[in-house]
Amino acid sequence: MELRKTTLHKKYKLKDQGDMPKYTVLEFRPKKTPYCLCIPVINEGQRIKRQLEKLRKYTNVVDVLLLDGGSIDGSTTPEFLKKNKVRALLVKKSKGWQATQLRMGFGYAIKQGYSGIIQIDGNNKDSVSSIPLFIKALEQGFDYVQGSRFINGGRGINTPLSRELGIRLLMSPLLSLAAGHRYTDVTNGFRAYSARYLAHPKVRPFRKIFQKYSLNFYLCVRANQIGLSTKEVPVGRRYPAGKVPTKITGIRKNFDIFLEALKAALGIYNPEHESF
Repeated sequence: MELRKTTLHKKYKLKDQGDMPKYTVLEFRPKKTPYCLCIPVINEGQRIKRQLEKLRKYTNVVDVLLLDGGSIDGSTTPEFLKKNKVRALLVKKSKGWQATQLRMGFGYAIKQGYSGIIQIDGNNKDSVSSIPLFIKALEQGFDYVQGSRFINGGRGINTPLSRELGIRLLMSPLLSLAAGHRYTDVTNGFRAYSARYLAHPKVRPFRKIFQKYSLNFYLCVRANQIGLSTKEVPVGRRYPAGKVPTKITGIRKNFDIFLEALKAALGIYNPEHESF
């Protein structure tokens, strides 16, 4: 299906979307673009500082929103954020993990009138130079855009073998089957959403059932299930040589993440099936 390119930016409203997290906001700059970049962080130290420095050259096409889960390492000081053209710092006050940070960021973004929301991790692993590809896809009318290091033009550097095998042989086939659309890199946090998708009454991503990583998996499969347009774009993801810094360690945590992906694949998070 050929999608018509559009520059019309409709403001979507959130109705009956569930429990929004509590948070504080420090705004450093006015809204300047139709798109925002949401970065969930907690104690990322020099990694997020280096990433924000790289992002400065893209702040003319995307507003940067930092979604802080409660950092205490000094990496999110207002002075540094203003210097690097961050538009706003949101600090989570409700309980929860990454999904709660994303819920507060997405809710803020829609209320601010952004037409599209790009999401990226705050650990300086991703190719920020790919941001224009996400904006182009959103302008073309796609509602969910997944970044992939495994398609033509993508790059995966120093990816741990166990992680690559898990993505290629388990997670991507599982969620692709549920979506009815082939994805190659479903755990990649570099992706984008239209405001229409996030505000859709059949999606309702702001429910408090989404606490840890489940929101990423759910949003990966839900767009295709309700007939919205999706695609993958090539991105780069570089792991540092040697020991890989990650917040996802241990058999129990990896099993919990797989369980959340399985629930998303089985439709347990779909609004029509909710009993919570």
